[in-house]
Amino acid sequence: MPGRIKIIAVRIRNGKLQRRKKVSNVAGYAFRGGELIRMSASERRKRKMGARQGKIKRKAKMYRAIQKRKRSMQKRKRLGY
Repeated sequence: MPGRIKIIAVRIRNGKLQRRKKVSNVAGYAFRGGELIRMSASERRKRKMGARQGKIKRKAKMYRAIQKRKRSMQKRKRLGY
């Protein structure tokens, strides 16, 4: 059963460092209490909607960051750096 579980080496969530985090490789299943459990339809729907909302927010924030970087780079260019 090792193909059904993916181990993520290191990631940061909510400002905390997670090491060797186990996640599901199977669609519709979540990893809870050390084993794979089938997600309810409502949980899947909430996750899907949350992911969509997150995607939109992330895109907007990334756009702002890219614009700021672009301005900084233009200023550097004008100064000859």
